[in-house]
Amino acid sequence: MNEPLLQPPEPLSVSDLSYQLKSLVEGQFASVFVKGEISGLKRHTSGHVYFALKDDQSVLDAVCWRGTAARLEANPQDGMEVICRGKLTTYPGRSKYQMVVESMTLSGEGALLKLLEERRRRLAEEGLFDDTRKKPLPLLPGCIGIITSPTGAVIQDILHRLHDRCPRNVLLWPVTVQGDNAAPQIIKAIEGFNDPAFPFSRPDVLIVARGGGSLEDLWAFNDEALVRAVAASQIPVIAGVGHEPDVTLIDYVADWRAPTPTAAAERAVPVRGDLLRVLDGQKNRLTQALWRQTQETQQRLDDRSERLHGCMPRLLGRVSQEVTFLSQRLRHPRQLLDQHQLALSTLLSRREGAWSQCFYRKETILKGFGDLLKSYSYTATLERGFTLVQQVDGGYLKSARDVVPGLNVEIIFKDGARAAVIAGAKAPKRKEKKQEGSTQASLW
Repeated sequence: MNEPLLQPPEPLSVSDLSYQLKSLVEGQFASVFVKGEISGLKRHTSGHVYFALKDDQSVLDAVCWRGTAARLEANPQDGMEVICRGKLTTYPGRSKYQMVVESMTLSGEGALLKLLEERRRRLAEEGLFDDTRKKPLPLLPGCIGIITSPTGAVIQDILHRLHDRCPRNVLLWPVTVQGDNAAPQIIKAIEGFNDPAFPFSRPDVLIVARGGGSLEDLWAFNDEALVRAVAASQIPVIAGVGHEPDVTLIDYVADWRAPTPTAAAERAVPVRGDLLRVLDGQKNRLTQALWRQTQETQQRLDDRSERLHGCMPRLLGRVSQEVTFLSQRLRHPRQLLDQHQLALSTLLSRREGAWSQCFYRKETILKGFGDLLKSYSYTATLERGFTLVQQVDGGYLKSARDVVPGLNVEIIFKDGARAAVIAGAKAPKRKEKKQEGSTQASLW
């Protein structure tokens, strides 16, 4: 009997196979860590970063989207050895797979030191590490803000040291001090303490502390954003990270760098006993200074008192002499009154004589004018025997040429007037005799 033929399976389309592979890969490799060297890095204008991770045998394409690239701890460069965390995905259109990078850290201490030096030099050029911008620490802070892990020996050492030296109010802001979340939490703590709306008493100084560790363990304190947050803090910051040999970028930017967390606590507050001794010494010096000043003032006062007692008799004698001299020069008011009365009488007499002379001169001048006016009057001439011939129409006859026969005239005498008619005969010539005492011979 013949066996039945097996039916072949239903064939898959290329797209179906590609999407099944994509689902399988993304499900199995949703979160992987890959170590390799960056090669062929390209930055797209959109902000995405494309590169490949390679080792001595294989190459893996990788992409870092724009939002993730802006948050990368390390600035990717060709030849840099890194550890990338992300997921694998496939690109069905070309049957390729690639890694979508979500975070990136440097691998190897040499690479970290190179990146650290480059970042330190760049921030130093901006002036973030200059001593001129560092703020002075308060001598005796009323409140101290501590930014560190709430567990472990660091916070206990700081609190114990503060209590031994000089107990102060302490506010703890708990943070993670290692890993990817450490730097953002420390930044949030610094900004929170500086916030004007901080619900508690604002600290006078901040301590950022962590115990010792490797370069990778302390890498969060080399974060550029953290360095800028410390520089922008209005509250002075003391950095107490690691041990004496450990140096991070926060040590450069902090207002004071302490080699250990315990040393940071010692720098934050003075020793209470030492402070009291200083205060006692200042009190004693102030008391002595006041005593010396009082003694010197009393001595100067005594000296001035003696000088005053010695100069008073001389001063009184000089004043007495001046009073005597002035009293001699000072005349009695009656004498001044008599003197002014005599002067007034003299002025009145002189005024009366001046008025009399003035009236006499005016009277003489007026009489002369009266006599002159009277000498010019025709009535005075009529009194001396002369007559005035006047025409009937009122005109005066001033010349013989004006006289014509038959002219009616009026002859005015001193005691009256008579009418007359000119006959025409000429009067005989006669010699005029000048009368004595006359000031005017004729009016005509």
